[in-house]
Amino acid sequence: MKIAAKTDVGKVRSSNQDSYATGELPGGVAWAVVCDGMGGAAGGNVASSVAVKMISEKITSTYHSNMSSSSVRNMLVSAITAANLSIYDMSNANETLHGMGTTVVAAVIADGTVCVAHAGDSRAYLITQGELFQLTTDHSVVQAMVESGKITPDEAKDHPRKNIITRALGVAEDIDVDFCEEKLNADDILLICTDGLTNYIDSQDILKVTHTAGYYEIADKLVNLANLNGGGDNITVVTVSN
Repeated sequence: MKIAAKTDVGKVRSSNQDSYATGELPGGVAWAVVCDGMGGAAGGNVASSVAVKMISEKITSTYHSNMSSSSVRNMLVSAITAANLSIYDMSNANETLHGMGTTVVAAVIADGTVCVAHAGDSRAYLITQGELFQLTTDHSVVQAMVESGKITPDEAKDHPRKNIITRALGVAEDIDVDFCEEKLNADDILLICTDGLTNYIDSQDILKVTHTAGYYEIADKLVNLANLNGGGDNITVVTVSN
């Protein structure tokens, strides 16, 4: 498996509240976790780093060869649920952390299958056969408006409420976690990112970079392009490929 990653504070924010971790396990298994923190000067950093640490530890300690997709789903949902409760409890116990939260995308890639669990508006994409497919659906106010037909996808791109999310770890005792699985063929790329990328680069430009850059240059070039287009948020990109 090939894994590459890049995170950057961007051009506007004073600190980077994104967190990520990646790794490999025996048998050609890869995993990745990406979180985008929110809330206060310190809260976002705490929420995203706690989530990444807890979910990463759960994956590395629990995963075993030949796990079924349903078992991987249970593992990821359990890890995210535990991280949610931990962040929620920390937020309530410490006034300086009150209101903190984080998005999450967690993925395990094994035996040609990618399993993705997520909450919030950080995204997972699959680049396959020259096309870019969004695997996750944003948990956001604007996405709900698109689904209800109130606005079009084009109108959503610049909508003033596009940064308001409807799900995040740490804001309530319970969290709903979405899950999907897809085949990952040879030369396919799984791309996971925070909205600091997708708010500043459209899907066609993301696809163009994946076609023109060397594999280990993709994350760097995407981050650089997001910064060139304004860099108004923290940016994190992780790519995984066979």
